[in-house]
Amino acid sequence: MELNRSPQPSLTERWERITEWPLMAAAVAFLVAYAVPIIRPEIGPFWVEVFQWISWATWALFAVDYVARLVLAEDRKRYAVKHWYDLLIIALPLLRPLRLLRLVSLLEVLNRKASTGLRGRIAVYVAGGSSLLAFCGALAVLDAERESTDANITNFADALWWALTTMSTVGYGDRYPTTDAGRLAAAALMVGGITLLGLVTATLASWLVEKITITEKEQAADLRAEIAGLNKKIDQLLAQRQEKEASWPS
Repeated sequence: MELNRSPQPSLTERWERITEWPLMAAAVAFLVAYAVPIIRPEIGPFWVEVFQWISWATWALFAVDYVARLVLAEDRKRYAVKHWYDLLIIALPLLRPLRLLRLVSLLEVLNRKASTGLRGRIAVYVAGGSSLLAFCGALAVLDAERESTDANITNFADALWWALTTMSTVGYGDRYPTTDAGRLAAAALMVGGITLLGLVTATLASWLVEKITITEKEQAADLRAEIAGLNKKIDQLLAQRQEKEASWPS
């Protein structure tokens, strides 16, 4: 009799397990390399160039990761179609206004560490995504607005305040972008904020429905057990009555 053996992980899955932590470190390194020159513009040209090299190095790592996963896939064409967004994450950040798309790779790596359940993945995206979205939105708009003469977002504190009010759909209007690149970042932040709020609502609704379903099943099981107990007692009483009737003289 043969024992059931768990299926061996594919080459792609083994590669992802090996590279998940290095890629996470690379994404964090990119975030630092992108953020420091924006928050601290006085650091000087030497450090600006160092951080630029770090940024390009992390992009190269994610490009190598995508190519490796594509090569190791059993059906490369199907894998490329299914993971088309990974290719966009690699290609689009070559354009300066879209550099922050590299941070989506961090969420992809976090997703590999999340539980296989739907709510587990949503929790990771909501927790990690909301923090990254606010922080990176602030960086993007500050990077775009700082050189504008009409800008009213000129420091990171104002940019972070603007990002939080925009992402949460409050929108006080005391801070707003004036450049095209800034408005593009604002549009992405609005869509992202609404999406995250929708995910939170959907997650809570799913949790409530599951709790109600479990409670109803438990109540139904208790009711069935109680009915079974009553039927058993009735059968016992009927049996006792039949025994008494049988013992009576004819």
